[in-house]
Amino acid sequence: MALQLTVVTPESKVVETEADEVQLPGSEGYLGILPGHTPLITLLKTGVLSYRGGGRSGALAVSAGFAEIANDRVSVLADSAQDAAQIDAAGAERERAKAEEEMKTAGVDTLDQIRRRLELATARLEVSRRPA
Repeated sequence: MALQLTVVTPESKVVETEADEVQLPGSEGYLGILPGHTPLITLLKTGVLSYRGGGRSGALAVSAGFAEIANDRVSVLADSAQDAAQIDAAGAERERAKAEEEMKTAGVDTLDQIRRRLELATARLEVSRRPA
C-alpha cells in the first residue's frame, strides 16, 4: 500500500507520485505520514517536504500552504515548491546571508517578513545539498 502525493502551487502541479512515506513541515513541527494515516488538514510552514518510496526519494523546498491527508492521499497546496534542479544554491546562500544580516537590525514591523525569507532560503539550501 502506498500514498499518492500531489504537490501544487498557484502556477503548476509540481509533483504527482506514489510514496511510502512523506514528511511535511507542519505549522507545529514536522509530520510523518505513512499509509493508513488518520485524515487531517494542516497548515504548512516554510521548510522541506520530503518523500521516499520505490527505491527513490525526493525533496522540495516549500513555502507556506496547506496539506490534506485522507484515504492514503497527501494533497499539498503551497505558495511555492522547488526541487533541487530548480534551485540556484548560490542565490539561496546570498539570500540567507542577506536575511541574517537584516535580522540584526530588524524592527517589529519587518521581523516576520525577514524571518520568512530566511526560512525559505535555508530550506532551499537544504534541498539543493541533498544527494540526487
